[in-house]
Amino acid sequence: MRPPLTQGVIKLFDDIKPRPSGSRPLFDSREQLHVEFTCHPFPYGYHKYMFGIEMKVGTKRMYVVQRIREFLNQLERGEPYTFTKNFTYVPELHGFQQENDKVIKQLINVYHQEVMYRETFSTYSGISNNICGDQMLLIPPHLWEPLVLLLSAAPMTKLIQDELSFDRIALSDERLPLQFEFDQAQDTGYQLEVQGLEQMIVMESYGLVLAEGKLIKLPEHQCKRLSELKQLLNSSHRHQVEIEPEQMEPFMEKVIPGLMKLGSVHISAAISDRIVQTPLKAKLYLDRVRDRLLAGLEFQYGDMIINPLEEHSTRRGTNIILMRDGEQERRILELMELSSFARTESGYFMNDEDGEYDFLYHIVPQLEKLLTIYATSAVKAKLHTGLTPPKVTVDVDERTDWLELRFEMDGISETEIRNLLKSLQDKLKYHRLPNGALLPLESAEFQEIISLMNEMGVHKRDLTGPEIRLPVIRGLHLIDSHDKRNAVKLSKSFRQLLENMRFPDNMDFPVPSSLEHVLRDYQKYGFQWLKTLANYRFGGILADDMGLGKTLQSIAFLVSVLPEIRQLGLPALILCPSSLMYNWNNELKKFAPEIVAVIADGSRSEREMTLRSISGVDVVIASYPLLRRDMKLYASQNFHTLILDEAQAFKNYTTQTAQAVKVIQSRYRFALTGTPIENKLEELWSIFDAVFPELFPGRKAFNDLSQDIIARRIAPFLLRRLKTDVLKELPEKIETLQASELLPEQKKLYIAYLAKLQQETLKHLDQQNFQQNRIKILAGLTRLRQLCCHPALFVDEYTGSSAKFEQLMEIIEECRSAGKRVLIFSQFTQMLGIIRKELGDQGVPLFYLDGSTPASERVELCNRFNGGERELFLASLKAGGTGLNLTGADTVILYDLWWNPAVEQQAADRAHRIGQRNVVQVIRLITQDTVEEKMYELQQRKKDLIDEIIQPGHEALSTLTEEDIREILMI
Repeated sequence: MRPPLTQGVIKLFDDIKPRPSGSRPLFDSREQLHVEFTCHPFPYGYHKYMFGIEMKVGTKRMYVVQRIREFLNQLERGEPYTFTKNFTYVPELHGFQQENDKVIKQLINVYHQEVMYRETFSTYSGISNNICGDQMLLIPPHLWEPLVLLLSAAPMTKLIQDELSFDRIALSDERLPLQFEFDQAQDTGYQLEVQGLEQMIVMESYGLVLAEGKLIKLPEHQCKRLSELKQLLNSSHRHQVEIEPEQMEPFMEKVIPGLMKLGSVHISAAISDRIVQTPLKAKLYLDRVRDRLLAGLEFQYGDMIINPLEEHSTRRGTNIILMRDGEQERRILELMELSSFARTESGYFMNDEDGEYDFLYHIVPQLEKLLTIYATSAVKAKLHTGLTPPKVTVDVDERTDWLELRFEMDGISETEIRNLLKSLQDKLKYHRLPNGALLPLESAEFQEIISLMNEMGVHKRDLTGPEIRLPVIRGLHLIDSHDKRNAVKLSKSFRQLLENMRFPDNMDFPVPSSLEHVLRDYQKYGFQWLKTLANYRFGGILADDMGLGKTLQSIAFLVSVLPEIRQLGLPALILCPSSLMYNWNNELKKFAPEIVAVIADGSRSEREMTLRSISGVDVVIASYPLLRRDMKLYASQNFHTLILDEAQAFKNYTTQTAQAVKVIQSRYRFALTGTPIENKLEELWSIFDAVFPELFPGRKAFNDLSQDIIARRIAPFLLRRLKTDVLKELPEKIETLQASELLPEQKKLYIAYLAKLQQETLKHLDQQNFQQNRIKILAGLTRLRQLCCHPALFVDEYTGSSAKFEQLMEIIEECRSAGKRVLIFSQFTQMLGIIRKELGDQGVPLFYLDGSTPASERVELCNRFNGGERELFLASLKAGGTGLNLTGADTVILYDLWWNPAVEQQAADRAHRIGQRNVVQVIRLITQDTVEEKMYELQQRKKDLIDEIIQPGHEALSTLTEEDIREILMI
């Protein structure tokens, strides 16, 4: 016999979860139990009822569940339950039919909520919370509907009503078996006799009536009305309602239509012969006297005219029962009450202009469907609607590239249009014309006009007359406007401009002859796109997938504008990471030898000399780090074209690099990046703020824009193609994930450090401390990742090995045997050193590149590797992950994961570029059951953020949040 503590600990760590109930899956050999569910309505309070459920369970013999809550609790825990000494439910031996199991699971849910419901119920009702006993489970009204749907499918169910038992529990929509007999009373007056209501149970909270063993659904208000009617009759101890003759009209008008919705109504001939039933003709009279709006209302039935505002209507003969249209009268009076009228017995009056506008524009159209309106000319003239709707024409002045907005409004002078537009901008519901008439501004046409003005950023200072002049950029959002606008008309010249932006190849700029046969078709399209943007002085982001030749397309543009560069004496400026300066220089020499290019590097005096002697230079190449140092020198220069390569370098708008690129003066500005968004949308704004600041408002306003608006607005100015879209000859990557398990000595260190980090992190996971200790937490996560890579990265005197390291050596050996050429990335240069030493000891030749490798040497190393020299190339993730061309590799190994999947993607694309003729195998190494697994899951959620904006529809993930930390550390 195990001690209780031991048994409890074993159970705590038992990973085999018990079945939550006794569900019996397919091919289960357990004995199937029968279940009978019985539903009872039980009374509480004053003529109120609730539902309860009882159960019987067994095989051949059925046993009553005496303590239903205890039974459900045992079922949920997967533990036995004893009914009698002859029968015990054992989960391993007994199971339930699927339909019964679904009901049981729902009852378990009811059980958990019933406890709180009973306590609340007893507190506010003053009734004991043990109202239904141990054998019956109370069903709260909000849980009834999902339960009854399951009960209707269960094989054995019963419904109890007045001690009668009915088989099956099911909802019904049939009519209530309820009769209302309306006749003359024996003495004087009339009487209504109610038949069938006494036998019914009205379950008001459930929206049900229990009648003849059926559960009949009723709308909430009808159920409430029926319940109150039954209470009235019970309290009077009668089944008849006596009606005085003077009460007949309101009874016929209000009560009889309601009774018809509840049951069958029979009106005796003695009453029906006296009923006068003619259609209602309602009339409303409107007039304006001394700036007041007056209204008179009357209801006419045949020859009878009724003033609904009089306290006492004119008496009619006692033999006549007027059947009034109470529903239509009520709707008319409710609409009049919605307005700002004051009322007397003789009529309505109003002297509020806002109220008068609301009544005439909003209420009157609704009243016209219910009555006839007679209005004087003074009332009709108060609301100015115009014969034709307003129009605005959007045109472009091709000489100045400015937009012109011209407004045309029927009956409105040009001088008044300016005031009207200001009213629109002030979000007024109407504009008061000089003659006192009110012009509604809520029509669809006016809403189109104000929407257009807001989208174009029209300010009050722009409203100088019936025409508004704006920079053409303000109207470019119309490029993706596919809805049919009634009030906005686009001129032919402006539509042509939008068409050119939508289809850049329409303008047909000639490709430089030297590159005609070099550029692929999609690259020629990219060239046309760059030229089209430049034609209208717009900036843009060329965001093609890595390896698709963004550099070449940019060079084609520079060649096309070379005559203009030399004529104006303004060179182009290419800014890029330090590692790519020489790569750009080589590409220019290869594809455009006619371009004179210089690299602005070296000492400060050398850089200053280069920038001061650029006469005769076509292109200046510089790096972002040097730009930050020489910002004043660059700010004093003017350039023809600015090309910002690897533009994600200034994705953070707060950095010095982001500030520096924005001060450079140039005619044309383009950014190149394969990852326009790595983590959050603000990065996209930062890049556009450098190349096309007019496209978006300030950062705060940008953050308030919806992702759909952002995606539509950037469409003409961001060109992105994927390899799979445009390059059929480029082989696809084959990506695999290979896992390893920590070695024993590794695992001890990892578990110890993880426990320590979990404990420390929990202290800082409230919102304030989390932000303050973010760096410390991330540093701790980095230590855990280093332990996964190799404990020797930070554990002094560690002499053991690493599972992932050994796995890598095996993969390298396998690749070398198969003739593969391998590119290995790690973010930890010390890890690369360990790999380099081991391979060196084995006599394996390789190339090595990290952040300390001079920029001038990097291209040479890549060229040698691509030329077939050596089989291995080790590179740090940051230094080798951008800009380099390593198509000589056909296998890429990502030794450790990076927070941002876009960085890994860039690294893998070093080999998967134009010119690659082999299938590229990308292998990611992770250590299972560690933070690396959690990181990989995080990557999967994060990697589609770019597509969310360029192809909207995916979930965004901005930065590493507190929830991410909890998930990664499993706390």
